Amino acid sequence: MTGAGVTATLFSVSVADGAAAGGAISLAWLLVALPLLSAGVLLVLGRRADRWGHWLGVAASAGALVVGVAVAVQLLSRPAAERIVDVTLFSWIPAGALDVPAGMRIDPLSVTFVLLVTFVGTLIHIYSVAYMEHDTDRRRFFAYLNLFVAAMLLLVLADSYALLFVGWEGVGLASYLLIGFWNYRTDYAVAAKKAFVMNRVGDVGLLLAMAIMFAAFGTVNFAGVFGAAAGASEGVLTAIGLMLLLAACGKSAQFPLQAWLGDAMAGPTPVSALIHAATMVTAGVYLLVRSGPILNGAPNALLVIAVVGAITLLFGAIVGCAKDDMKKVLAASTMSQIGYMMLGAGLGPIGYAFAIFHLVTHGFFKAGLFLGAGSVMHAMDDRVDMRGFGALAPYLKITWITMGLGWLAILGIPPFSGFWSKDLIIETAFIGEGWRPWVFGLVAVLGAGITAFYMSRLFFMVFHGKARWKDPAAEPVHPHEAPALMTVPMIILAVGSAGLGAVLAFGDSFVTWLEPVTGHAEHGEPVLPVAAIIALTLLVVLVGAFLAWRAYGAREVPVEAPRGSALTRAARQDLYQDAFNEGVFMRPSQYLTRSLVYTDSSVVDGGVMGIARATAGLGGLLRRVQNGYVRSYAALMLAGVVLALVVVLASRLQA
Repeated sequence: MTGAGVTATLFSVSVADGAAAGGAISLAWLLVALPLLSAGVLLVLGRRADRWGHWLGVAASAGALVVGVAVAVQLLSRPAAERIVDVTLFSWIPAGALDVPAGMRIDPLSVTFVLLVTFVGTLIHIYSVAYMEHDTDRRRFFAYLNLFVAAMLLLVLADSYALLFVGWEGVGLASYLLIGFWNYRTDYAVAAKKAFVMNRVGDVGLLLAMAIMFAAFGTVNFAGVFGAAAGASEGVLTAIGLMLLLAACGKSAQFPLQAWLGDAMAGPTPVSALIHAATMVTAGVYLLVRSGPILNGAPNALLVIAVVGAITLLFGAIVGCAKDDMKKVLAASTMSQIGYMMLGAGLGPIGYAFAIFHLVTHGFFKAGLFLGAGSVMHAMDDRVDMRGFGALAPYLKITWITMGLGWLAILGIPPFSGFWSKDLIIETAFIGEGWRPWVFGLVAVLGAGITAFYMSRLFFMVFHGKARWKDPAAEPVHPHEAPALMTVPMIILAVGSAGLGAVLAFGDSFVTWLEPVTGHAEHGEPVLPVAAIIALTLLVVLVGAFLAWRAYGAREVPVEAPRGSALTRAARQDLYQDAFNEGVFMRPSQYLTRSLVYTDSSVVDGGVMGIARATAGLGGLLRRVQNGYVRSYAALMLAGVVLALVVVLASRLQA
């Protein structure tokens, strides 16, 4: 189906008024209000809420989940053509030609994110009660978690790019507060600042996109922009699409704005789970899929999105192969998996739903893996170096099983959830003409094999092989399973990792559910038979897992990391992304700034001060003439008379 056809499909649906819809949909504002109110109460009351504040945070997130389920049920009860409902809350920006009301768009895409954010977020809240039990600032931590959830819900429920931007910035603020939660450590504070600054670079893209929208369409509301996009020129739509991609690269840690994600592991582990599974890094994918009517008319922008996704999925996978920090391996994994989603979004209408499908399943198995990593840290005195682990399976049986299910899911082993979602993106990547299906398809398959290697490496280094923590030279530890408040959320997420993909894929139910937003697109035939693509992908995955087993399961793992190849050393340094940013952006900016400061202080200020000094010097000379002595004035008068006579005589002699 062409881009114009998809756009027409999108706007043949009815847009109902929220008040007329009634029921739970008219109460959708509570989704944002409950966690936001809880965050405000916890911050305002301060230490007075320390004893019970964490439970208020859990209740607020759970309350939002209940409202979200009610909204989803009501939306499901409506015909598919009436599942886009705009709920206007109040007049927000009445500024001449720019009139932006504050409102919420309730549709299958926003409700999908609402359910993911509130369900996974509530489990992370419950887990955090035990994980942060001994932290004196637990109440403040839960306030920030609630703020994070509220901002993400506002982002996905907004009915305009302007209101989306408020949630977008709220997510950035909350991530900064949570990543730097233990800011008494300088490296943690620096990591938070790095994430904040790099996301601001992406924010420029969203601001420019809105500026172009207003200049071209006179509005930034979804309904107005998407309706006008069908008649806009390809150049305008391409410019908007590229600016939206820049914004998405910042939030979703995609090339070239991916450097902040690994350092973001400085925050408490539940923060990592929330950022990577249900909130911040998924916002970029949401933005692009939400903007489908714009991208459908900008094939060049779609191509750039697909290229960025392909580069990032390989970039993250390669980095993950060399990291020994358990959380940084998972961070690199998120970068890579979001790359798959970006690739799916870049494939156009046929890939939008698959990108969101993988986002949902990834939310479950990645949250489970991060919470499992927190359980391992709980058992190992907060250690994260996998070279000091090994043989933990007998001591952490629940963690081993739950992380094992997440491991199989991310590998894409059937029938686990990743098989149903990631493989759909891989199959779709093989659809098309010319070089694109071969390049994108083979890159996606290669990424799956590298994913199998680094995730199997993590699993074997942590749970199998020799118990390297028993080394007499090492500091003694006593591994033990986490309490129920931590393991129960992990079990629930593991169940989702195992079966959610099959449930959502049944009869193309998930794709059909999203069609009112993404439109209906006819899928072409891949350049290879589907069975061959599945077989090839599974073969590559099994080879990757086997290589990891041979290197880290069957052999003894050295406690000290070997020097490794040049690629390994580069991957340990994140493929020199920080060095690149420093050399290309930071240092030249410093030199430019210093040059401007020097020019200002030496040339501009120097010129002004030079004139001032010259004036002052001349004044000083003239002041000496006015000394108050009569004899001096008489001498000056005499000198003047003599000079006048000389001039007169000289002129007469010449005549």
